[in-house]
Amino acid sequence: MKIIQISDIHLTVPGEEMGGLDPHARFALALAHVMENHADAARVIITGDLAHWGERAAYEALQAAIADLPIPVRLMIGNHDDRATFRSVFTGHPVDKNGFVNHSETVGGTQFIYLDSIGERTHAGHFCAARRAWLRAELESCERARIFLHHNPMLVGLPAEDRIALVQDDRGPFRDLIKEHARKIDYIHFGHVHAPIHGRLAGVPFASVPSTGNQSIPDLSETDLLKGAPMDPAYFVLLIDGQDTTIHQIPFAWNGPVLTAGTGWEDWAKPVEAAE
Repeated sequence: MKIIQISDIHLTVPGEEMGGLDPHARFALALAHVMENHADAARVIITGDLAHWGERAAYEALQAAIADLPIPVRLMIGNHDDRATFRSVFTGHPVDKNGFVNHSETVGGTQFIYLDSIGERTHAGHFCAARRAWLRAELESCERARIFLHHNPMLVGLPAEDRIALVQDDRGPFRDLIKEHARKIDYIHFGHVHAPIHGRLAGVPFASVPSTGNQSIPDLSETDLLKGAPMDPAYFVLLIDGQDTTIHQIPFAWNGPVLTAGTGWEDWAKPVEAAE
């Protein structure tokens, strides 16, 4: 099974830039690349920061961009999003009984669980007791699970980035819940950090995906300032075979030279200059 993960598209009112880039053009390029190369994907999953300033026009542009996509799309909200405005545009989008944009579905025999990890007027992640109760019920009711959310629910060793991770009060209980059900959780996927970071949380593997816009420059000593640059964007292709997962990072906007080579031994032999 093939799953596409796209994240941090940061759409604006069409015509407005974000970080010196046109986020709509970048997102359109990503979708076009997906359709050209991965039209057989089972899902396109967008893990948050759908709109940079949470504006209605940005959500309407997203709605139009994915309307005719033949692959089912699943949406999550991030710290730049506005929950109420998102719901006013995506009126049929599922939410839990408390109005959080938590939802799930069974894909290929595994419960795909999509989480709402945002708080009010903060870039840090939140996953309160009510949301944890919803997640617990989802985990208890399934045999296998795969979790998607926007925020990194663990510290990733980047002091500035970790200031806006899931907050400490929610991070510990979230980890405890993951640990309790680790045997049935295949992976945790998130965005937010605009960089590929891989590891394990309570024994469960996790991975963050780059953005379709600006990318983070990891700084393991900077404590206050987030660093980024308009480096090449990417999305992930998840190849899932039962409980096994392979992740490919796809640099969809690269327009430079592409070199090719065979796989035989002689294809990599050092060229020999002609004898004089």
